[in-house]
Amino acid sequence: MGPHPAVAAIRLAVRRVLHDVLTDLQRTSENDPPRPGLPPHPPHEQPASPLVLVACSGGADSMALASALAFEAPKLGMRAGGITVDHGLQPGSDLRAAEVVVRLTALGLTPVDSVAVAVGRDGGPEAAARDARYAALDAAAERHSAAAVLLGHTRDDQAETVLLGLARGSGIRSLSGMAATSGVAGRYRRPFLHLDRQTARKACMVQSLPVWDDPHNADPAYTRSRLRHEGLPALEKALGKGVVEALARTAQLSRDDADALDTWAAQAETTVRDSTGLLECAKLYALPPAVRRRIVRRAAIDAGAPAGSLFARHIEEVDRLITGWRGQGAINLPGKVVAQRQGGRLVIRQG
Repeated sequence: MGPHPAVAAIRLAVRRVLHDVLTDLQRTSENDPPRPGLPPHPPHEQPASPLVLVACSGGADSMALASALAFEAPKLGMRAGGITVDHGLQPGSDLRAAEVVVRLTALGLTPVDSVAVAVGRDGGPEAAARDARYAALDAAAERHSAAAVLLGHTRDDQAETVLLGLARGSGIRSLSGMAATSGVAGRYRRPFLHLDRQTARKACMVQSLPVWDDPHNADPAYTRSRLRHEGLPALEKALGKGVVEALARTAQLSRDDADALDTWAAQAETTVRDSTGLLECAKLYALPPAVRRRIVRRAAIDAGAPAGSLFARHIEEVDRLITGWRGQGAINLPGKVVAQRQGGRLVIRQG
């Protein structure tokens, strides 16, 4: 008799991602230049098995992911480890982190780290916690030379992310949600984006895995919590079941479109600069708005504007210097960046 369907589903999702990681490692190894005068590996030395870490909060999604990684990695000749991040935002968070370490170790994961972080205030509590968490995960991956870090985001998380992007009016890239692969050199992998939250929870239950329910996930002070417990249920009541699946599908379609437009913009940018490297307004004007605004956004970021603080309204104002020129003055952008039109050129630089 095989495993429970929920367990089989999470294991299959992880197995596929681990195969992808191995394929990427093989391609990287084949493309690495040989070391002058040395063989790829000394005859007496075998390359270490690749290590994959799971980021685990102790919740159902990440515990299900950890159990699947512990089961699948050894079958592929890979090592499995884990990391939990203590944000220090709740009383007893250090004890919770210690419990997660014990649970991951019991699953057979090694190494297992617990990292305490200081959460700032930039961008609001949720964004600040996310920034601190990813910084800790990046550091752990570097410290252990991990080939990848697995994250337990589900299809439900993806639907929430799409709705949040829609509410911000941030454009198609925001609607594309979370990528299955992201980070430096594809470090972060999200195997569960096609699985719902209930599948992960069911997998934990049938395996008798203890889980921790973060009280912040039910706290209406947090935007995502309100969306999860009020917004999405209201949408499903009004539109019927299938809203989450539709939103997740929208994310993938939007991502494909956004990737294509980004590629187009990157290719077009070389054709709209003059011999000194300045952007020519007439040539920019001839491009489709979606392509032109991507070029403008990239130029602003290259000049020092923080990407996370650069919103659609900023780009629209700069775009008017190209499409609605009436002699208006300079546009102030985040990061003390200034955009202005001079002699038919769009100049974006530090103010």
